[in-house]
Amino acid sequence: MTSADPVASLAPTDADGVDRAAVELSAAPDRAEAAERAAQLFEESFGYAPDGVWSAPGRVNIIGEHVDYQDGLCLPMAISHRCFAAAARTPTDRLRLRSAQDETVLDIDARELAPGNVTGWPAYVAGVLWALRARISGASTRGMDIMIDGQVPLGAGLSSSAALECASAEAIEALLTLGTEPLDRVRATITAETDFAGASTGGLDQSASVLSREGHALFLDCRDFSTRPVPWDLASQDLALLITDTRAEHSHVDGEYTARRADSETAARALEVDTLRDADPAQLEELLGRIDDEVVRRRAHHVITEIQRVRDFDALLAEGTVREHVDALGALLNASHDSLREDYEVTVPQLDVAVDAARRAGAHGARMTGGGFGGSTIALVEASQAQEVAAAIAAAFAEQGFTAPEFFLALPSEGAGQDR
Repeated sequence: MTSADPVASLAPTDADGVDRAAVELSAAPDRAEAAERAAQLFEESFGYAPDGVWSAPGRVNIIGEHVDYQDGLCLPMAISHRCFAAAARTPTDRLRLRSAQDETVLDIDARELAPGNVTGWPAYVAGVLWALRARISGASTRGMDIMIDGQVPLGAGLSSSAALECASAEAIEALLTLGTEPLDRVRATITAETDFAGASTGGLDQSASVLSREGHALFLDCRDFSTRPVPWDLASQDLALLITDTRAEHSHVDGEYTARRADSETAARALEVDTLRDADPAQLEELLGRIDDEVVRRRAHHVITEIQRVRDFDALLAEGTVREHVDALGALLNASHDSLREDYEVTVPQLDVAVDAARRAGAHGARMTGGGFGGSTIALVEASQAQEVAAAIAAAFAEQGFTAPEFFLALPSEGAGQDR
């Protein structure tokens, strides 16, 4: 760990039979050093120096889960783990892609890009170029070489794919001088993922990766995709967000997501509103009484109350610092997880064990984050206690016979940009 790690100086102790020193909190690599590494990898692969290096962060959603498809409100933040794209423009129309993490390569005429003719991780890069096709139609050439070095943990629900897309978008904009605004690039990356790569996305991940500011969360209105920064400076208040990758295998995820979305749409029709965003939480009990199906009623209860929790979270941060309202903020995180577990039923035992262990170990609040059925949890903790909380979670996993989790410390970081 680097000296910037808020828990690096802690002395090892035992917690519930787990050696705290053996529980590793993975810190992101130094950004400048990572950019230099990407440039070196580019030169080794293509035989010449890149024109520059661009990067974009992964993200974690603090609160506001499973509400985006009901025009809800979310509060994500960028994390310090980033994806780097070293790139150079070429006097051709060839798009050549390489990655430090995968042996798959792409060499294709950029004029022939179309959905379905690129697969795997290269589709998330090629798709951005394709999505910007209208803006680059007048370019003399659209050829470029790109080396990807992804430092966002894979499979942890931290949106490595959005980081890949957004880093690529920054590089493409700079190389081709398209004149796009940040929101244009957000839209292009969403189009790339949905229409080119064929993966579903609501845009939360890309918005957080491009638009986030250091020391802030991002208030995102999923109805019109308006955003604004929200003060969330954990480091200056001796707080941290502990991310636990439960490493739980995802199962039946697509079908479960589809079912939850259908249930929420059924609830909106029963309440005669366009989306559950329009349901008044002040009339919650009366509204829920209109829904006959018990399962659909619980789904609606989660969405309506979760949107209100985001409003309450935002209001607290507008009134004062995280430290001043840490107990109330933690209670909202706890309520969010409890609702996702009981009303929306998207947790799995590993997620629940991680959350319960974090709370018992002194976290101010903890919840699952992301779509559920696996993935990660977050816990708002004192920076000085992060390793103790992680050790308690590790001990609880060992007791249950689960695969050992992985831990990351997250501080709110800057969005996509150029590194060198």
